[in-house]
Amino acid sequence: MSEEETQAQTKAPRRVLIVMAHPDDGEFMCGATVAKWAAEGRDVYYCLVTDGQVGDAGNETITSEELTKVRQAEAQAAADALGVQHPVIFLHYTDSRLEPTLEVRRDIARVIRQVKPDVVICQDPTVRWHGQGYINHPDHRAAGEATLAAIMPVASTRLAFPELAAEGLKMHNVKEIYIGGTESADRWVDVEGYLDKKAAGLKAHKSQMRDWDPTEEVVQWAKETANQARKHGHDMQYAESFKYIRLEDD
Repeated sequence: MSEEETQAQTKAPRRVLIVMAHPDDGEFMCGATVAKWAAEGRDVYYCLVTDGQVGDAGNETITSEELTKVRQAEAQAAADALGVQHPVIFLHYTDSRLEPTLEVRRDIARVIRQVKPDVVICQDPTVRWHGQGYINHPDHRAAGEATLAAIMPVASTRLAFPELAAEGLKMHNVKEIYIGGTESADRWVDVEGYLDKKAAGLKAHKSQMRDWDPTEEVVQWAKETANQARKHGHDMQYAESFKYIRLEDD
């Protein structure tokens, strides 16, 4: 790996916006990366498209209204555990009914224009399953598709949604995109030293994790991902992986 590639691999963005479909998606996909960047002093924002209000995890008495409050509180606790400096932004769409509509695209673009991130972390809209044991949640795909469309063209085009300009929100060009939960990884982040924060972030989602302690699995996932990184010439022991897109140079 060249010196230029090494520098690109280790350079962290200045301002980060994470856009995920549900509470806990970000902790699973990129929790250690977020914790690392926050610890390095990056300005990190977190946006959740739904409130996770149907993920009852077997609780047969809780209502969607009650669960919304629980999962919002857990999402904030998880963000705090990772070191995110700002309150979690909720767009309040309904869990398990999310579609990549123009309205969702506009609302994510609004957040992008407000936050003005250098990088956006989002979900992969192309992944329908992983291996033989997991079907990707359709909300994940919808959130990823809407986020990519919000980045280009809506956030960066003046006339795409005139109401955003009418709100006083100027165009913003995102420089980099990190797509998590992907089968097309070409960027790995060395997360050694941050797996405990990822586990703490997951534990904050008590309504979903229940009595499960994810610590061992978090370490195992990071080792397996690092194995893939080493096959591509990146010397890491623990890693998280992404599909990387660069839209604009510094």
